Amino acid sequence: ELFASRVYGRTPTDEVGVTYELISENNNAMGGKATSRQVRLIFSNGKETREAILLLYLPNKPKGKVPVFVGYNYKGNHSTTLDKTIVFSPVFHLVKEPEHPDWERGNQMNRWPLEKIIDRGYAIATMCYHDIFPDNPQLKERSIIPLFSGYVPGEMTGDEWQALGAWAWGSSRIVDYLETEERIDEDKIAIMGHSRQGKAALWAGAQDDRFRVVISNNSGCGGAAIFRREFGETIDIINNAFPHWFCENFRQYNKREQSLPVDQHQLIALIAPRKAYVASAVEDQWADPKGEFLAAYHAGPVYRLYGLSAIESDEMPAVHDPIMQDVGYHIREGIHDVTDYDWERFMDFADKHFKANTKD
Repeated sequence: ELFASRVYGRTPTDEVGVTYELISENNNAMGGKATSRQVRLIFSNGKETREAILLLYLPNKPKGKVPVFVGYNYKGNHSTTLDKTIVFSPVFHLVKEPEHPDWERGNQMNRWPLEKIIDRGYAIATMCYHDIFPDNPQLKERSIIPLFSGYVPGEMTGDEWQALGAWAWGSSRIVDYLETEERIDEDKIAIMGHSRQGKAALWAGAQDDRFRVVISNNSGCGGAAIFRREFGETIDIINNAFPHWFCENFRQYNKREQSLPVDQHQLIALIAPRKAYVASAVEDQWADPKGEFLAAYHAGPVYRLYGLSAIESDEMPAVHDPIMQDVGYHIREGIHDVTDYDWERFMDFADKHFKANTKD
């Protein structure tokens, strides 16, 4: 309630219709290792529609149901692979001019080791976050938000949701589609978000218990980092730089972190008894690695109430020395990014919890 009313805004309760259209399916992706599928999600309130395109890779080898990672990409589905059949986001032209290098295929392949994920037995479902809310304060009208009753252009209540709330909502709509796919194990759905999408992933995980593992990577202020440390990015800085992310009420806490009635260890605690993992990078001081770690640590008492394991010490672990309890954490060398090392640890964490819960 406090996170909804003070930080992220309230997620509307009215339902928006969705239909699915298969764009393409390739049973021989990655040299036969995987099936790739592109699905258009059409959201409608009966008057207006918005479209988003889901890119799904399913491993071909396993005979049974498979676990899945859900995560937004930043630069379009085309950025995750060199595959020329991957279509461009329907709103990408609104955020990137025609000559921008982000139109280049595979421009963020380094963040999406798709074949390694498939080799570990996981499906991967990704979507461009701009499809749900183009990341620009001037483009709210092109987001999914106008589809909901109560939206009035140019007017906002203090607890009205904005981009982070919309992105969290969109993550749950990906799960809705995955529930129609018989090869996906509905009990083994993980969400992974990096940076601003790490913030949205934690908020999605707090609201939707279908996410059994929730992973935040370098999510910083408004994500895993403790606000009250006022280290790196602060509430005042983030609200002024990105006025379309959080609800209006959050502005009351600009330079007033100590008066905020919640902090981010409580957001992680809301995920319990489901599993949470926080990842940091040494050179990403803007995201406050120490604050990210402390939020994971201080979520521990709630996990222990469920009889689960948590981080034992408030001393940060060594670099590349991951903690794999029911709340997990690692810090790696390097900058604000998603690396193969990160993905390997995310899959290790998911393996630990999903394989312990394997059905006969």
